[in-house]
Order: sequence, then C-alpha cells, then structure tokens
Amino acid sequence: MSFFDDLLQETRIAASALAEYVTGNGLRLGVTGLSRAGKTVLITALVHDLIRASAAARDGERTLPVFRVHAEGRLKRARLEPQPDDHIPRFAFEDHIAALTAGADRSWPQSTRRISELRVTIEFERTQGWRAGPAELTLDIVDYPGEWLLDLPLLTKSYAQWSKDALDSSAAPARALLASQWRAATLASDANGPESEETARKLAELFTQYLRAARTDAYALSTLPPGRFLMPGELEGSPALTFAPLPVEEGAAPAHSLHAMMERRYEAYKAVVVRPFFRDHFSRLDRQIVVVDALGALNSGPAAVRDLENALTEVLMAFRAGRSNLLSTIFRPKIDRILFAATKADHLHRTSHDRLEAILRMLTARAIARAEDVGARVDVIALAAVRATREAMVKQGGAFSTRELEAIVGTPLAGETIDGQTFDGTGEVAIFPGELPADPKAALRGDGLAIPAEEADYRFVRFRPPVAKIGSDGLALPLPAIRLDRALEFLIGDRLT
Repeated sequence: MSFFDDLLQETRIAASALAEYVTGNGLRLGVTGLSRAGKTVLITALVHDLIRASAAARDGERTLPVFRVHAEGRLKRARLEPQPDDHIPRFAFEDHIAALTAGADRSWPQSTRRISELRVTIEFERTQGWRAGPAELTLDIVDYPGEWLLDLPLLTKSYAQWSKDALDSSAAPARALLASQWRAATLASDANGPESEETARKLAELFTQYLRAARTDAYALSTLPPGRFLMPGELEGSPALTFAPLPVEEGAAPAHSLHAMMERRYEAYKAVVVRPFFRDHFSRLDRQIVVVDALGALNSGPAAVRDLENALTEVLMAFRAGRSNLLSTIFRPKIDRILFAATKADHLHRTSHDRLEAILRMLTARAIARAEDVGARVDVIALAAVRATREAMVKQGGAFSTRELEAIVGTPLAGETIDGQTFDGTGEVAIFPGELPADPKAALRGDGLAIPAEEADYRFVRFRPPVAKIGSDGLALPLPAIRLDRALEFLIGDRLT
C-alpha cells in the first residue's frame, strides 16, 4: 500500500469521525474474542437486555441494577435500526435470541465466523450539561473474530521474522508433538529450490492441521496467526492462504524459489486480508470488549495460560488506544475504553469470581500498563452473559457424618457425560466446580481448579440455556446474567449521563 493510499484512508477516517461528532451522538463498540469464548451470546444478551429492560422493570424484574441510566429510571427505550454499513453482514440478533428462548427447544446460537454489525439506538434522559433532556445514543456493535485481531501484528513483521517466530513457538514443549509432522516436512523442503505449487499446498495443509490441533479444548492455545487459516471464508483455496513458514533469513529471496513464492503470498495475505480489516473496520472503533475463555486455558494447563497471556498482550498492542479529547475525536479517533471479560463465570461458584478476575488481570497486566500509559481506561471482569446455572448447597456424606458443599446446578446439554452418566438434555445435575487458586500466579504454575482427579470431567460440562421468563406482553424477558450490567456501565455508561 502506498503512502498516498494510507493518507487517503486516514483522511476518510477523520472525515467520518468529524461528521459523526457534528451530526450525532454515536459510539462504535467492537466485540471480539477467540473461538468458543462466547461473544455471540454476549452480544445477543446485551442487545436483548437493552431492548427489554423497560418491559422487565414494569414486570418487577431488576435486570440491570448497576447500569445507572436504567437504575435511575432514565432509560426510555432501545430500538434496532438499519446498520450504517450496507456492505457488512448484519448480526443475526433475531435468530440468536429465538434459539436462546425457544422453550423446550432452546439452544446456544451458532457462532459467527465473519464480521457483522448491528445498530441499537438508545433513548434516554440526559441530566448533565447544556443538552439536558431527552437524548439518543446510537450504538453500532461490530462483531469480529479474535483470530483476525491476532493478525494485525503481522503488518510489522517480514516473512522471515514471522517464519522464525512460528518455527520457534512450534518447538516449545506444548506444541512440539502437534507440530511434528509439519516441522518435519518443512525442514525437508529446500527453501531456495524451485517454486512448487504442490509443495506449497502440502506445507500449508500441514501447517493448518497443526494450528487446528493446537486450538482444541485439550490444548487451548491462543497465539495462532494467520487467523484466516482457521476461518478461511471466501478465501479458502486461494494463493493468499496457500503459504507456510520456512527456515529463511532476512534478505532477498532467489528468484522463482519456494522462498520467494511463500514470501509473495505472505505479503498478499497482509495486503488482501489484514490491511483492509484494519483500514475499513478496526480503525473506526471507539470502545472495545475482548471476551476470554480463561477457564478453558486454566483447564488445559500452564502452557495454555502462558499462551493466552501472550495473545492478550498482542491483542492490546493492535489497538489504537488513547484518551479521547475533542481533537482526537474529530481528527483521529482512538479506542479509549477496553474491557477484558472472562466468560462462563456461571461455571464457578460466586466465591471464585473475584479469583477469576484476578487471574485475568494478571494475564493482561502488561497489556493494561501499555494502554493506561497512553490514557485509555481498561477494566477486567468475570461475567456470564447468559447464566445457565444456579447455586446451591448440597449435603454429602453418610449416616454419621455429612457436610454441605457449594455446588452449581444446571441442565447439561444432550450427550454430555458425567462420571459415566450420559444426559439427555432434560435433567438437572448438581456439580462441585472447585475453587480457583487464591494466588493468581498459581495459574502459571499449573494450579488450576481445585477439583479431585476423579471429578475432573466436571470442568468441561456444557449446560443448556435457562428457561426464559415471559413478560406480561407475551415476549421473553432478559435472561439471567452475571455482571452484564457492570460491563454495560463501563462501556457506554459515561455517554448516557
């Protein structure tokens, strides 16, 4: 991309920000997370809570007590409107909420594997400043895969540097076995030999298999760019996705060599995939929430936890973070608030929620320090956008000695197995989720959930969504959640005063 193309893009971003500042009260919220972190459910629940908050209040349900505009009675209503970007797919809110609230047929919505967008207009009563009175906030929610975010650091890496990073990380103990077939084929290839489509395809396929294996629940490794290798979409089979790392040095590659071929396709990937994403979507964000499956990493061991820490640091380095002021808002908008959210808090008893937050704060410490140095506000939270369990005290023991244990109760998904028993999706079960370590650093040492070995499978139980309450108007009320209101207050509360 030329200097003039970059300058034109920056001018367009600045002009768009100026128009938004002059003509309206808008906020662009990015929502991302690595696969299976729960961002589709989070967006669906967040939007449904906003739209149905007033109806819930009329029916005596306190769904957003920490969200001040609602708690103070100033939230009038929220409504969906056509999104501003006609070329971006719409987030399928109606389909997702229908799946979550379908009574006996309720299920988790399908994860999205591409960018999507949704516009919500919030009507509220403003209390401060010369604009006190009825007001509106236009909230544009941009949903995109976290794997794409991990691609942004590639913009500053040469092919040789990326290859070295990929080969070095694949030799680590947590990855060596998974990468063995690809590494063997790579080391047997002649990087300076003639270019070969057959060799390129073989190495790309083996490299992709390694990335997929590292992402499974058993390993839960996070730093796995290029992201489109796992989510190719419309680019599947294209030369831009048919490359792999090679053991090469910096410098010009021999003409028509395998090295030159791979380097050319790596640069094409950055030009066709990474730069347009940054230019057209990422650079326009005002606020950002990153949802994190920290429990998945904890369950997989210290290597996965350290890998997650590195991924979160790289994620924040990609943000155009900083304190918003009049000039930056008009001429170069920045992400001024970032929320890291550890999801699936409903898989733990509330006594471990603070510990889950402490672990995530430790994992994001380097990233948070960098963002706060340039004026951005960063927060960490443990939440469940939809709470699939409830808490209970369960007695355990015999006739002469009993004790009460803190448990969570929920309905496992059909096919889930606990202690040899397979569930059909209708019966509830009480499980003992264990406790997270009080010292967050213990997570890096391999101390995850304190659960007896014979009960280890309990950590991976997936529950069905809860049964939705129906309001007096015949429509589903907001589903139970954990700290979703606190997330809303941090992300947009300051714009609703």
